[in-house]
Amino acid sequence: MTARPARSVFTAAILIFVVTSLAAVAEKEALPPPQMAAAAVSASVTTPNDFEGSDSERINKAITAAAAAGGRVVIPKLNVGEGAVRDLWLLDSAILVQSGTTLELENCHIKLSDRCRDNFIRSGNCGVGITDIAPMSDIHIAGVGSVLLEGADHPRATGDAAKTLGEHSYGTDAGAAGEKQTGDWRNIGILLAFVERFSVENLRIKDSHCWAISLERCAFGRVRDIDFASEGGKMIDGVSKTILNQDGVDLRQGCHDIAIENITGHTGDDLVALTNILHEDRPAGSTISTMVSAGNNRGDGMDDIRNVTLRNVRGHCAGGHHIVRFLNASGLKIHDVIFDGLIDTSGSGRRDRAALKIGDSNPKWGGVTPLGDTYRILVSNIMSRAEHTILIAGSLSESVITNVIKYDAPGDPITYESGPENVRNVEVANVRSLNAPRE
Repeated sequence: MTARPARSVFTAAILIFVVTSLAAVAEKEALPPPQMAAAAVSASVTTPNDFEGSDSERINKAITAAAAAGGRVVIPKLNVGEGAVRDLWLLDSAILVQSGTTLELENCHIKLSDRCRDNFIRSGNCGVGITDIAPMSDIHIAGVGSVLLEGADHPRATGDAAKTLGEHSYGTDAGAAGEKQTGDWRNIGILLAFVERFSVENLRIKDSHCWAISLERCAFGRVRDIDFASEGGKMIDGVSKTILNQDGVDLRQGCHDIAIENITGHTGDDLVALTNILHEDRPAGSTISTMVSAGNNRGDGMDDIRNVTLRNVRGHCAGGHHIVRFLNASGLKIHDVIFDGLIDTSGSGRRDRAALKIGDSNPKWGGVTPLGDTYRILVSNIMSRAEHTILIAGSLSESVITNVIKYDAPGDPITYESGPENVRNVEVANVRSLNAPRE
């Protein structure tokens, strides 16, 4: 009877030993669920600090690796490479995003080098010599914390395709043998073409070489929480230099179902522009255009700008142009647009020509559009001290303009520059001109 308890203790000890051994083996062979989850999250994040090469090469290698693994790319504040740690990422060429790319910029500073004649970020489906742009999808570019994208100290080229370097807009390539002597789409900051399901958000862009963000034939996306800081010029080596065409956000041919929200700051040219202009002689992939895709009209309304919401714009044009501009010509249409909320922040500085300009009578842009080409536009909640609050320089039909205040500037809140005959079925309500001088 006395041996039975001893045998039970011995058996229990063996069982404990076996269970402990099996647990140890299991721990070696398979992580517990929390550790497995942490490892999976870590494996899904790729950083350019894991690769070698120039900053541009390392970032693009990280994007390629993440695309293959189905993960995301994080560009951190600290750039660890070549035996040094810096708080700057210097680009010699564009960051090329791919379908399925989630690119997170964490409290980082990205700057174009003086050698760079390229974009900050471009969809990888387009570029020099690419005449057939394959569609991409699910591209997301997001800043986390404080993120700055900044132009070069000595840009090689600035301005759009109509601007001659050195004569109209600054560029160190001016007069250089073998270098193109006008600007083009490579001067754009962030350029996406034929991309569906996308987002660009929470970024600050300073001293862009041309338009800061341009979308061509993109759909089902959003651009929000973007702050701009461009003056239309820059002090370079102690001398003031002109930099033209520094728009903020531009939508081009075929953009639809897009939300633009929370746009702040100031730009050298239009802060936000919906620009639909025909250039049949400019094919995709050429450098004779400010568009990387073709400047044509595919027909059947495919290249209309449509189904766009623009909300909460708080800023101004430092160059004295327009805060927001809608421009279409040559059969390309703009329709079904909601523009809700603009506060002019120009203060006592240079007065902008218009808070919102619709159309243009200039033959350079195709002249006044026929009635019915710019329609179903809802404009509301606009306050501005610009020369013109709402400037209708083209045509406008089947639209509504409400809650507009013009202050600190003479004249009516709405200017019919192209004449009342180019306006049809436009309801106007609650517009005011408050011309009393400010204290």
